Amino acid sequence: MKRPAPSAEPVNVQPGAGLRRPGATTALAWSLLNTGLAKFGTLGIGIVLARLLGPESYGSFAVAMVALLAVLTFNELGVSLAIVRWPGNPALIAPTVTTISFASSVVICGAGLVAAPWFAGFMGDPESTGVVRVMVCCVLVSGVVATPAALMQRALDQKMKMLIDQVNVWTGAVVSVCLVLAGLGAMSLAVGRLAGTVAAGVLFVVKSPLPLRVGMDRAYLLPLLRFGLPLAGTSIIVFCVGYLDQLITGSTLGPVMLGMYVLAFNLSNWPATVFSQPLRSVAPVVLARLQHDSGKMRTTVTALIGVSASVVFPAVTLLAAEADAIVRLVYGDAWANAAAALFWLAMLAGFRILFELIYDYLVVAGMTGSIMSIQVCWLAALVPALFFGAAGGISGIALAQFAVVVALVFPLYLWRLRTVGLHPGLVLRQLLLPATGSVILLALSGLLNLMDLPAVWALVLSGIAATLVAAGLLWLKRSDVGILKKLGRSGGLGDH
Repeated sequence: MKRPAPSAEPVNVQPGAGLRRPGATTALAWSLLNTGLAKFGTLGIGIVLARLLGPESYGSFAVAMVALLAVLTFNELGVSLAIVRWPGNPALIAPTVTTISFASSVVICGAGLVAAPWFAGFMGDPESTGVVRVMVCCVLVSGVVATPAALMQRALDQKMKMLIDQVNVWTGAVVSVCLVLAGLGAMSLAVGRLAGTVAAGVLFVVKSPLPLRVGMDRAYLLPLLRFGLPLAGTSIIVFCVGYLDQLITGSTLGPVMLGMYVLAFNLSNWPATVFSQPLRSVAPVVLARLQHDSGKMRTTVTALIGVSASVVFPAVTLLAAEADAIVRLVYGDAWANAAAALFWLAMLAGFRILFELIYDYLVVAGMTGSIMSIQVCWLAALVPALFFGAAGGISGIALAQFAVVVALVFPLYLWRLRTVGLHPGLVLRQLLLPATGSVILLALSGLLNLMDLPAVWALVLSGIAATLVAAGLLWLKRSDVGILKKLGRSGGLGDH
């Protein structure tokens, strides 16, 4: 019997068709636990490795990591996300998605291996060529597991993903530390990263909700490419927006300053990622299930913004206010220069989580063109700003990013939200209390500095204050918390 060609229009099949799925609240809880454990683990491992390696070797690894992240933005041509959003049974498209993902990853990995010497030289560290090549090999594994990982995300199986991610983190950590102690330097981190990726890849394949199969159904090929290629193009621009600062830091200031900057960047993203990464693993699925009810979708995204800001703003403000004390206490005096960038990068991280939630909302609302235009404007403004800021070192580069976000990008996102029925005033109202809390924390930190307390005591007192502010904000936004809890219990489906 001839199968009908796939339609771009949604069909009357629930998004989870063909897969067993837990509720959104359960998925978010597991995702929070997963991200928390992974972040605490990687933070601890990163501290040990940074102290063992020092800024120079860490900078060589940072060069290789930028290369890996660059190719991972488009290695599977954006088609794996189609599994998450496909209105019917994902088993129909999974083999074709797997074939596209793996084939494109092979080509991109080969190109990366060839281009490694040029990239390492461009970043001011030709000796990191071997490290770059080892890191690029992770792309092959990513291409194989793109479909299983997307199926787990669709099924909201965050419990299994947590276990796999922990295997990735700790396998890589053990291998890296052993090789560092053996004297392999930056190569230790690259080999550890590859070992963890391979171990996690095997588990993704074994625990996939559907068997891993390759195939090519021409009826789905063009619809998948039409869906994925614009997203891949957007992802490339998103990468440039997110990592152009590191490219410019490496090429203008050298690998040592790049290592300093990357350490500050990773530290600044830590509190935001603990909350934004779990939300982003669940939010697109939940919002997609609310497409039938635009009012409920708007209510949900504003609640998400308010609750997220209530937790993230105090955390990033603490990092910014106590940047020097945190860097010296955790990483040692050798890394003290990283604090210069951490202040602005921490404040920037608070905006990034808002942009990620708005991004997901606009994608579900079908405004991918609007997202692309914002990213292009962001990139166009960022290029001259970063080169200008580089004259002030890593602090100037971080400040340039923050200035572009506040003056241009945030207003653009608010304007685009208006076009899909979400008034900017609602978003600004949700951010008013968290922003006020941040101002209070900055003032308190300044007061503690005037008291000339020991750095450890000032940090402890600031941490207690940030915790109390976050708790108070969540209490004031308890109605938004209630909306999310109610939505989570229904799995985002509601009554319809």
